[in-house]
Amino acid sequence: MPHADSLILTLVGGFVLAFVFGMLAHRLKLSPLVGYLVAGVLVGPHTAGFVADTELAPQLAEIGVILLMFGVGLHFSPADLMKVRKVAVPGAIFQILAATALGWGLGRLLGMGDLEAALMGFTLSVASTVVLLRALEERKQVKGEVGGIAVGWLIVEDLVIVIALVLLPLLIVQPGETLSGPELAKSIGWTLGKVAVFVGAMLVIGPRVLPWVLVKIAHTRSRELFTLGVLAIALGIAWVAYAMFHSFALGAFLAGLVLNSSPLGHNAAERSLPLRDAFAVLFFVSVGMLFDPMILVEKPLTVLGILGIVILGKALAALVITFAFKLDRATSLTIAASLAQIGEFSFILAALGVSLGALTPQTHDLILAAALLSISLNPFVFKLTDRLGGRPKSGSPGAKALAVETAAEAKKPNPATA
Repeated sequence: MPHADSLILTLVGGFVLAFVFGMLAHRLKLSPLVGYLVAGVLVGPHTAGFVADTELAPQLAEIGVILLMFGVGLHFSPADLMKVRKVAVPGAIFQILAATALGWGLGRLLGMGDLEAALMGFTLSVASTVVLLRALEERKQVKGEVGGIAVGWLIVEDLVIVIALVLLPLLIVQPGETLSGPELAKSIGWTLGKVAVFVGAMLVIGPRVLPWVLVKIAHTRSRELFTLGVLAIALGIAWVAYAMFHSFALGAFLAGLVLNSSPLGHNAAERSLPLRDAFAVLFFVSVGMLFDPMILVEKPLTVLGILGIVILGKALAALVITFAFKLDRATSLTIAASLAQIGEFSFILAALGVSLGALTPQTHDLILAAALLSISLNPFVFKLTDRLGGRPKSGSPGAKALAVETAAEAKKPNPATA
């Protein structure tokens, strides 16, 4: 039975510990995501001391998922994807297939069924947008060729995941249920039909209605109303999508995509950013709450095997595609290092798998362990690839782009000293 103050205790415990351990991770040159996940482990039921509300935290995390997907849509650029489509599209699909196959093979060796093993591999195939962008920003490579290909690669992965989040509940038959081939085909066809109608309505009506609504709100000259309007659009459309086909993710993504094409899309992104960041932190904290750290002691070799798929398997798959398209060594190695980790979408897929009964809690813990370790090790993977030639040579297009971006960053005012 939840306490009357469980909401405030969960928020205080989550935010305070996330801040403390996020700062500690930053000081250790690690991604703050590691700190957020550790904070979740500490307030979770698997460790001693204060335990946050395990029923309330997932609901707060769901808001985090909606705002994360809304942010992905706001930053989705079809034009940028088209520029790098020849590499990014086949690269992302090949890497997803390779990681899924490797995960399935390892899962079968561990005694899992075909469905659980394949789903585990699928969750390992998706890199974290947050980790990748942060790594490229630190290297001043977001706007160069490397950044374009890596971001385009992630866009394709994100689109695959959005589709998977809609279809997975249909493909997984619950215990005691029977579903024939024709029934499954009919169910998938009906859902895809609803998705097509919803997407079509959003892409046709949305660009005419939503920007008009934002303009009307902007005329009030109220920052609060504009922020509330953006959040109402994101959460409202996400709820409609959930009511139609049980997917918050698709609705939030499309809401962001439509607003991205509007004149006030940039303002919408800025207004929603603080709340997106806050609830994203709660999302990672809630994921950490589900993690049982004893899996690292009980099954260290299994964790290492899964980590090997994430770091080595995915990196090699990326290198195969980039070398096949004759990209230079520096670009290929940097893209491979960027994708050698997993994060938020893996957590969303794993949680969905557990809720559907397709993944056991132990497999979920293995995936979270691999995520924690791969995010922590990602800076060292970059250092290794730099030694192997991952840094662009002076005079190359990559080096020139890096110099331009570094100079642009140097001209920006420092908010800490402003």
